[in-house]
Amino acid sequence: MSNLYVLVLYYSRHGATEAMARHIARGVESVAGVESMVRTVPPVSATCEAISDDIPDSGPLYATADDLAGAAGLAMGSPTRFGNMAAPLKYFLDQTSTLWMSGALIGKPAGVFTSSSSLHGGQESTLLTMAVPLIHHGMLYCGLPYSESGLHTTTSGGTPYGPSHFVDGQNNRAVDDTEAALCFALGARLANLATKLNGEKI
Repeated sequence: MSNLYVLVLYYSRHGATEAMARHIARGVESVAGVESMVRTVPPVSATCEAISDDIPDSGPLYATADDLAGAAGLAMGSPTRFGNMAAPLKYFLDQTSTLWMSGALIGKPAGVFTSSSSLHGGQESTLLTMAVPLIHHGMLYCGLPYSESGLHTTTSGGTPYGPSHFVDGQNNRAVDDTEAALCFALGARLANLATKLNGEKI
């Protein structure tokens, strides 16, 4: 892996958010000199004694604080849970106070993405509340500008706050072309910003 990478960090229960993460990673890697690092987080359990293995059975590795600290940018995604991010991702962020104290994430670009099972199921509130801890870390929030034509034509997911995807109630609806294009655009935008900001003190 090159020295410059964007961390694509997500939690996905049924695969929709993971599919978005893959499109974002493709966007990151469309920019010369930048690679994507795709990582997930383990589920949390109401049983305090439950412990997950360090390496998942399948899919990307679990993220570490070092993955986050070493990233030149961050794309963070979660399904919406009552208008907010899912608990596993919040649990991971709650353990990053050491990075906050050291200022490790200050001045790095970050964007967020989400999926929901209903069209008006809290996509925008999820995106905005996901941004809050990243802003507390001093990261530079990166949304999607209306120069992205998909924002004008989408009939499902896609917001200026970040890409979104409408799954439908039965988890039958795949990421459509417009949603995928907006995911790709966020990845490319983060990679371009990381390239421009790398080495500069903000």
